[in-house]
Amino acid sequence: MSQSHQQPALSKCPGCDEPPAAGDLFCGACGYDLSAVPARPGDRPTMAITVPPAASGSEAVRWPAAAETDSSDVPAPVHRPSDLPGTDSGGRPLAEKEQEKEQVQEPGVAAGQGAPAGPGPGPLGGPEPSAVPVRHDDRAVQGGAEHSGDFALAAPDPRTAEHAAAAAAPAAGGKVCVACRSGRVDPDGYCENCGHAQPRERDHMEQELGSVAAVSDRGLRHHRNEDSFAVSSTALPDGSPAVVAIVCDGVSSASRPDEASAAAASAANESLLESLPRGTHPQQAMHEAIVAASEAVNALAQEPAGAMEHDAHRHQNAPACTLVGAVMAGELLIVGWVGDSRVYWVPEDRSRPTARLTEDDSWAAQMVAAGLMNEAEAYADERAHAITGWLGADAYELEPHTAAFKPDRPGLVVVCTDGLWNYAESAEEMAAAVPAEAQEHPLRGAQVLVGHALDGGGHDNVTVALLPFAVRPQGAGSACETV
Repeated sequence: MSQSHQQPALSKCPGCDEPPAAGDLFCGACGYDLSAVPARPGDRPTMAITVPPAASGSEAVRWPAAAETDSSDVPAPVHRPSDLPGTDSGGRPLAEKEQEKEQVQEPGVAAGQGAPAGPGPGPLGGPEPSAVPVRHDDRAVQGGAEHSGDFALAAPDPRTAEHAAAAAAPAAGGKVCVACRSGRVDPDGYCENCGHAQPRERDHMEQELGSVAAVSDRGLRHHRNEDSFAVSSTALPDGSPAVVAIVCDGVSSASRPDEASAAAASAANESLLESLPRGTHPQQAMHEAIVAASEAVNALAQEPAGAMEHDAHRHQNAPACTLVGAVMAGELLIVGWVGDSRVYWVPEDRSRPTARLTEDDSWAAQMVAAGLMNEAEAYADERAHAITGWLGADAYELEPHTAAFKPDRPGLVVVCTDGLWNYAESAEEMAAAVPAEAQEHPLRGAQVLVGHALDGGGHDNVTVALLPFAVRPQGAGSACETV
């Protein structure tokens, strides 16, 4: 069905302002196409603004005068949405809504002056408008958005939520990141908030226990510290003291070397603390301690396969480490070792000869013992530090070495890994590196020796324990006696 369009009735022609005749499609004066004039839109009823009866008459509406101009020479507006009666989007009267909001002091009005104590008549007979800014989320009104008709606010800023969650996590337990001070540190040692790698507890360790002290450091080239140590003291059956120092060096080419060295040091130390008070001879106790350490390292290789799924070489290369230890019991100094960590004797009187009390289980030591190379040639070879003895499930055969010495003069026992003696290999070089105050302050001495290795390059982990040996002078005699 077609629809006809009635032309609008125009009072004058848009082209020449002459009144057109009724029904003309073109202006008779200028020929303007009257059909191109758009039709008048449909009528939209106008809603009158209701004025309260009290304001009717000659004083129906008194618009407030504009305030003085501001710095931009524009009169400051004084009319607000609440100045006129009306309702908000939820159907509530604007005046009622404004009354419920806290009244804010107008700028430039002193406290307690010029502001009414409560709601009063406004310009149109309504309550005094409030200066509280409009809150589009209507959170200031009881009932919130579900009663106001306004849209609820969007979800919180995810960045704010992320930091709030990260900050709350450490409070429930766990370490706090040293970088952002808010994130929790995951089991792998990284912050879950900023991803910063955390310093490991074993990167640098120090311990002083009476007359024995030890220091271990990661060094400057390795990503972790694979060394470990244990120092302790106990009493022999006769009540005399016994001091113990154990130092272990993880084999880097093996899996989990850091765990191996820690397990060995702990097991050897516990074995000595258990056997020495029973009256076991210190040398026999040292032998048993090395065997206990070996069993502890072997046990690491027997863990279920799922425990170390991330280690692809676990089944091919069992955890391994070296061990060296010293025990001062009565007048004896007992040393024991497997591998290439060493024990040095440095007399208090530096004019006396120094000595290395251990022999390396290494390729270089074998070449020297067989007479195939001298010591300088052997240790200059790239194979020099290949060890021939270690603690681990894949060791050829466990051969603990032990020796007993009876010093006749006071001195210092230096127990260390190759991370130190690589920078002070001979006994004379080690004695030169030991500070003079190390006898009275072993911890300070150990710190200086670790610093010596770091200053030399710190290519390996560095661990050293110092045990001052004090005896009464017994006249001339051998400085040490091997049993």
